[in-house]
Amino acid sequence: MRALVCLAALLTLTVPLPAQEPSPGERLPVVKHVLPNGMTFLLLRRAGAPTAAFVTHFRAGGVDEWTGISGTAHLFEHMLFKGTRTIGTKNYAAEVALFPRVDAVADSFTAEYRKGALTDSAQLMRLRDRLKTLEDSARQYVVSNELDRILTENGAQGLNASTGNDATNYFFSLPANRAKLWFVLESDRIRNPVLREFYSEREVVLEERRLRVETQPFGMLLEEYLAAAFRAHPYGRPVVGVASEIQTVDRQAAQEYFKRFYGPNNAVVAIVGDIDVDSMKTWATRYFGDIAAGEPHRPVVTQEPPQRGERRINVEYDANPQVLLGYHVPSARHPDAPALAVLSQILTGGRTSRLYRRLVIQDRVATTIASFPLPGSLYPREFTFQGVPIAPHTTQEIETAVYDELDRLQREPPTADELQRVRNQIEASSIQRLQSNFGLAFQLSNSEALWYDWRQTFRDQAAQAQVTAADVQRVAKTYFAPTNRMVATLVRPPKPATGGTN
Repeated sequence: MRALVCLAALLTLTVPLPAQEPSPGERLPVVKHVLPNGMTFLLLRRAGAPTAAFVTHFRAGGVDEWTGISGTAHLFEHMLFKGTRTIGTKNYAAEVALFPRVDAVADSFTAEYRKGALTDSAQLMRLRDRLKTLEDSARQYVVSNELDRILTENGAQGLNASTGNDATNYFFSLPANRAKLWFVLESDRIRNPVLREFYSEREVVLEERRLRVETQPFGMLLEEYLAAAFRAHPYGRPVVGVASEIQTVDRQAAQEYFKRFYGPNNAVVAIVGDIDVDSMKTWATRYFGDIAAGEPHRPVVTQEPPQRGERRINVEYDANPQVLLGYHVPSARHPDAPALAVLSQILTGGRTSRLYRRLVIQDRVATTIASFPLPGSLYPREFTFQGVPIAPHTTQEIETAVYDELDRLQREPPTADELQRVRNQIEASSIQRLQSNFGLAFQLSNSEALWYDWRQTFRDQAAQAQVTAADVQRVAKTYFAPTNRMVATLVRPPKPATGGTN
């Protein structure tokens, strides 16, 4: 009888849930407006505060860079804030006339730098100083931060941008009665960007790398972890770039990157707020309609080969230890992605999740335990656990707990209560994610840019609510094998040996 009861309970857990109605997000009255050149606008009127959020995604990320220009996607993001032929300059003709001289010195710097061990450091310093002098000469014609000033004077907020592995986005909000200004300024940025102060901005990006990676323990650990996990696919290359390539990328390469990836057919704009949809359509056509389409976006064709055994590295840095451990899993659009997302919630999603309760609350082994996919969505990625131990506990204790819980999921499906907790979280999130105009614009634009369907992000979340206990157990068995594991541990470097006494 007990065996029959257990079997009935197991069958109850594995029976699929009935199909649900479209989620609140899928029912949003979004108007999709596509120009003849392929530029896509997603327009959503929402009553409330008289503001509008503007988010633009370009299908241009770190994975799209070619050998020798890593970091250019991020560098070009900076460049689009430098202005155009009419914004950010006092005399465009005089300014641009200096560019060939500046570029020639930059080329000489690159040639000397690439000599490696044979580099003449004194000559390199002279060329660097000459480059700075010439850019200072061109700077006499520059009006610094003019784009930012124009927007701020017109009530813009949240002006910023970010570069990821799969895409780059630009965003800010405006008062609703200033919405037309976005079309005027953004069409000019796409049509007439000027890569002014290019080489000094290259130094800014290099400094960002130092701050985010070379002097930041987690940044350094993450870069080494991804480089070891992805030996072939460009997901293993840092978005911020490799220092030697940042220092030598030139204006011509950045312009080529722009030409390839910043065509209107690779742009998706989401506008959410107190807007008149017909006016948005009219302005989109007026200001962007005559920009010629660029090259279509081409997916990365390189595939990461199967991993044949556990990979393990130590990254030395004088900081408290932490660990990243992960497993190769498919892209975000694979049928197993919803079950992997639910597995993540069961293990680390909140105070009642298995690993948080065990490591943080009960045993007090760790300050942090989390899980998430890295580093992108378009291509197969790493399902990653991050753990930070509390001294005197060790990263090995965190590893052991993670392996224990994964093994347990492989042997026993999650309980009905655990699945219900995750479904409750999904239901609450499906409402909460619609509250902010800015947040909603990000989701719409990102989903359309990645999947060519703004509803896909909401369908993906709804699919998680349909995941069964059997689905979770199946993906635990499929992907979380020791041979598919990557472990990177931050460790303190050994102390230098002390000399003896006479």
